[in-house]
Amino acid sequence: MDEISRRMDRAQRQISTGLRVSSVSDEPDSVSTLLQTRADLASTQQIQSNLSRVKTEVDAGEQALQTTVSLVERARVLASQGVTGTATPELRQTLATEVGSIMEEISGLSGTSVEGRFIFSGDADQKAPYSLDLTAASPLSAYGGSAVTRQIQHPNGTRFLVARTAQEIFDSPDPTKNVFSSLNALRTALQNNDAAGINSALPNVVSALDHVNGELAYYGTVQNKVADATNFSTQLELQLKTHLSTLQDADLTEAILELNQARVQQDAALQAHAKIPTTSLFDYLR
Repeated sequence: MDEISRRMDRAQRQISTGLRVSSVSDEPDSVSTLLQTRADLASTQQIQSNLSRVKTEVDAGEQALQTTVSLVERARVLASQGVTGTATPELRQTLATEVGSIMEEISGLSGTSVEGRFIFSGDADQKAPYSLDLTAASPLSAYGGSAVTRQIQHPNGTRFLVARTAQEIFDSPDPTKNVFSSLNALRTALQNNDAAGINSALPNVVSALDHVNGELAYYGTVQNKVADATNFSTQLELQLKTHLSTLQDADLTEAILELNQARVQQDAALQAHAKIPTTSLFDYLR
């Protein structure tokens, strides 16, 4: 009867929980594998969550750089207009004002934030990378961020960088790649009605445009990496869930059959027990 009760309890537990293994005593030999598979699944799901957050940041960075490319391209057009011999001082002042507006827009883009994090500030992502004051002799503040070392884990175990700093993108030490200094030199030359200065600033604006296009391509590459890692993670999660199911899930049909058989055997045992003659001390004293 005890064995029948144990079989009934086990079958009922499997039917109610849907699990074949719900405690160590159910299948001691498989517990180690089961726990490792659960840990692997939890790790994969955490990586998926991290990739989702990173995707939002990378997409925001890519969009900011797309806009920056358009703005620097507009500045190149303005420089071409201002360098002509027919450009009047008044026109150049108007162009200088527009270049200043472009610088302010790019400064705002350098401070793009996602979930309270400045995505171009490196590891010091609680501080805006730059502030801009066009009335100052040196309009751009010092870089307020730091280097970037944060990496995202691929579900295959490798890691990769997912961001660049505003200093690398907008304020390169190479003057031919420095967006802010190139635009400010153009703005100053336009303000001063300095045709030679405008002509000198134009090549740096063009090379800064090439540089920003390269940074945009970097973010496009990272987007592809994140997408590949996400797809890999989704497939791995499915594999782990399937494996986990084979390790712990109950066969409900088998469990129901086992429960019914145990009940039949229990009824038979009880009926047999009821037919056993009962004797007492009084029977022997007659």
